[in-house]
Amino acid sequence: MARPLRRSSPITLILALVLFLGFIIFTLSPSNPVSSIPKSKIASSSSTRKSPNSPPPVIHYYLNNLTTSSDPIGNRERVLVLTPVARFYDEYWQNLLRLNYPRDLIELGFIVPKTREGNTALAKLEDAVRRVQTGSKKHRFWGVTIIRQDFDAPVPQNEKERHALSAQKERRAAMSRARNSLLYTTLGTETAWVLWLDADIIETPHTLIQDLALHDKAVIVPNCYQRYTEKGKENIRPYDFNSWHDSETALAMAKKMGSDEIILEGYHEMATYRSLMAYEMTEGGDPHMETELDGVGGTALLVKAEVHRDGAMFPPFPFYNLIETEGFAKMARRLGHQPYGLPNYLVYHYNE
Repeated sequence: MARPLRRSSPITLILALVLFLGFIIFTLSPSNPVSSIPKSKIASSSSTRKSPNSPPPVIHYYLNNLTTSSDPIGNRERVLVLTPVARFYDEYWQNLLRLNYPRDLIELGFIVPKTREGNTALAKLEDAVRRVQTGSKKHRFWGVTIIRQDFDAPVPQNEKERHALSAQKERRAAMSRARNSLLYTTLGTETAWVLWLDADIIETPHTLIQDLALHDKAVIVPNCYQRYTEKGKENIRPYDFNSWHDSETALAMAKKMGSDEIILEGYHEMATYRSLMAYEMTEGGDPHMETELDGVGGTALLVKAEVHRDGAMFPPFPFYNLIETEGFAKMARRLGHQPYGLPNYLVYHYNE
């Protein structure tokens, strides 16, 4: 006996029709376009990729539209904060978090040596970064880059050994290589300023970036001091002696040196009689008083990114008998960028 045909319900027919139309639309529609490049005051794109077979876009960067001004917040100027990290100091990190420059305009870059101490520092740094970058969006930095050195660092030393005259050439050459590796890995097309901030700088004004940028100088550095306690009394003392005005004695000394020798500051074995900014601080003096410098330290050094783009880096070799940050200052001056210092504006170094 033949079975009667089963009648399809209206709901089944509607669902079948919807699925059929969806299949037709999916088949005939073009591939989803790649999202367009974010708008920027210095970047434009000649095209966007419509499909995997389309040529990649050509991006034009107009660096003349990139401002570095005395009002970096008002002009939305991006700051790249670079720190070589041999040891992680929580006081450094907490001070960094207290800077009141907008976080969405700050990019961080770190380089860590391939040592056991570096491994420890890296673990602490990664944990600190993770807590900030996975937290509230308004507290996140625009970006963070951490790299490991691709060369061996000098043997770790205590503070006294690190600052011995005999260790300086090798130590500061390694520091130069680390700074350059970090700089060339992280400097972006929209970077306006580069703030070099040493990992052992644990106290600065919260307005450090704005205060230094206010002077609108190509290279500017504050005075680095150190807090200490002696006989129960707290005091401060100069720490960084690499910011200086040259002397006839030092210039004459350089003329007698071989091309592979370097002049170092702050050592009685090498009396240069340079005027050191470290000793130019006046208690209660104007923190924005400027002085021209021939050498600079790198503990808290603000540099317009164009200075680095022009080619000024940290020579890991004797450059006019100077090395690292002092060699950088010489290179910047040769490129037409005069460094300045602020004798009465203080930042503080960790006291070991």
